[in-house]
Amino acid sequence: MTVTRAEYCVIACAEAWRGDGEVLASPMGLIPAVGARLARRTFSPDLLMTDGEALLVGVDGTVEGWLPYRRHLALVTGGRRHVMMGASQIDRYGNQNISCIGDWARPKRQLLGVRGAPVNTLNNPTSYWVPRHSRRVFVEKVDMVCGVGYDHADGAPYHRIPRVVSDLGVFDFATPDHSMRLASVHPGVTVAQVREATGFDLVVPDEVPYTREPTERELRLIREVIDPQNARSREVGA
Repeated sequence: MTVTRAEYCVIACAEAWRGDGEVLASPMGLIPAVGARLARRTFSPDLLMTDGEALLVGVDGTVEGWLPYRRHLALVTGGRRHVMMGASQIDRYGNQNISCIGDWARPKRQLLGVRGAPVNTLNNPTSYWVPRHSRRVFVEKVDMVCGVGYDHADGAPYHRIPRVVSDLGVFDFATPDHSMRLASVHPGVTVAQVREATGFDLVVPDEVPYTREPTERELRLIREVIDPQNARSREVGA
């Protein structure tokens, strides 16, 4: 069966939680949510998932436990949550901006605001999902640091950015200075396309693999169980 770009993105997002064990998965966005549910159903069965309020739930919505606010904060600040957030801007060291475009004192555009990004990034692993990879998002330097990157995270014991997933590929920070590296491209995408759509010099290995193929079981789960209405295609159309 032909695998769509959206489904490769789901697989790439799901892989962010591989090996995490019993941590709270907090996906923000449709494709990250599908990815987290897929990971829970397959290779990361110990993941904890919440209804967004006060309950821990299974992949089918069955209540598995109570998550009071104090306990939620303990997970957040103790490194036992892995959140996947969005980014209006992200730079080579993983600094993320969701607050404003332009000078903070006189911004050209107001966005969401800082929200919980500093706490998320300093106190628990944070990955990112970018559905439209462009030079407007992947910038040399963010206009305002909301999510903290590797060059601003000295002494933060749980700071880690496992991966950035976009509609073009997967990126990590497995370099000596923790600058962004191209880890894989989605099938149909070239390294040249990724370079052209990125506003800084990526670290690019000599050989860049393709994002892994989903298994037949994973495709069935995505298409028939987790997202039978194909909502994922509205976030990534290719």
